Amino acid sequence: MNKRIVIIGAGTMGNGIAHTFAQTGYQVSLIDVSQEALDRGLKTITSNLDRIIAKGNLTEQQKSTTLNNITTFTKLEEAAKDADLIVEAATENIDLKLKIFRQMDELAPENCILATNTSSISITKIASVTSRPEKVIGMHFMNPVPIMKLVEIIKGYSTSKETFSEIFELSKALGKVPVEVNDYPGFVANRILMPMINEAIETLYNGVAGVEEIDTVMKLGMAHPMGPLQLADFIGLDVCLAILNVMHDGFKNPKYAPCPLLVNMVTAGKMGVKSGEGFYDYAESKKAEKVAAAFLK
Repeated sequence: MNKRIVIIGAGTMGNGIAHTFAQTGYQVSLIDVSQEALDRGLKTITSNLDRIIAKGNLTEQQKSTTLNNITTFTKLEEAAKDADLIVEAATENIDLKLKIFRQMDELAPENCILATNTSSISITKIASVTSRPEKVIGMHFMNPVPIMKLVEIIKGYSTSKETFSEIFELSKALGKVPVEVNDYPGFVANRILMPMINEAIETLYNGVAGVEEIDTVMKLGMAHPMGPLQLADFIGLDVCLAILNVMHDGFKNPKYAPCPLLVNMVTAGKMGVKSGEGFYDYAESKKAEKVAAAFLK
């Protein structure tokens, strides 16, 4: 357990991945562009650890050890020089990810594995801008990372068996359940999930039923823990749109075309929980208890 782990991005996914590695005993370097972003990430990790303590699944000493396992950086060159694994968890933007991977490849030791938490972007495409495509792999964690067991392990066209095996076993060491996936747009999780969410938005757009009604049908009829519109708000409508665009572009199939309502909502800044409004209004509660005014009958 002497591996040095670097996580790029202290947002929702990045701080969750850092939390998971640190709680498992790994030394973690957490990187973001500003100290403010890093402080927000650490605050989230601390409150999530407190939540686990409140449930009786962690001690104060374990919390302290976990936080001590995390060191923050605003410069990749300082954190990457001794890294065994770098996990990129930046925004789901292809240009940004390619830029980061070029930097990672330049700054990290030759033996360092470069992983991405992308939820839809081609691992092969990302690997193509590096000098080590055999050491590039996808580690698609689910949100919230400390709780969700699944990790999609995505092999790019050139990912070596050694790299895949190492990351597969490492994921198990984190207490996760890794699943082998090949590199096609949306992988497995989002290739199935996003068309369902998009169809729920189309159903609302076409006036078939209201927000709560659609979510209730899926929760009570299909035993989903969360309705698709609530889930879209939780993921972020901008993220849903980005993933649908990747699949629509990658497959050239109209069934992946995002609903015009989703496009309009993102354009208007209605991103879901993170912006305070999506299909539900989160001004007073994060629990999707109040339908957004735009969708009230």
